[in-house]
Amino acid sequence: MGQSTAYAKPVVLVVEDEPLQRIMAVELVEDAGFEVLQAWGADEAIRILEARPDIRIVFTDVDMPGSIDGLKLAASIRDRWPPIQIIVTSGFFNLKDIDLPEQSVFFSKPYEHDKVTAELHRMAAI
Repeated sequence: MGQSTAYAKPVVLVVEDEPLQRIMAVELVEDAGFEVLQAWGADEAIRILEARPDIRIVFTDVDMPGSIDGLKLAASIRDRWPPIQIIVTSGFFNLKDIDLPEQSVFFSKPYEHDKVTAELHRMAAI
């Protein structure tokens, strides 16, 4: 009897404190073909990252409650988990207003789903 090889979907951690925005981001990432984990803030995201070494991409908002915001989360990820790709989003900040870590991409809200999907696929291929 032959065995089929199951390929795991790349794992994306969505970090967003606003429930409706999180639902929309999770649906976008799932529709793009990824496995999705969710965190309501950066503190929870760090705990998930420490427990799940299979996360390939973090999709985070900038403005969140907790001890650190999304930009500090992105910087922490770059320091502690360098291979993880990062997508940063914000409805309040523009790219010129923020300093992104290397291997990060910024999208203003509302973001275009097709562009985010293309970026997720590009990052997963790295």
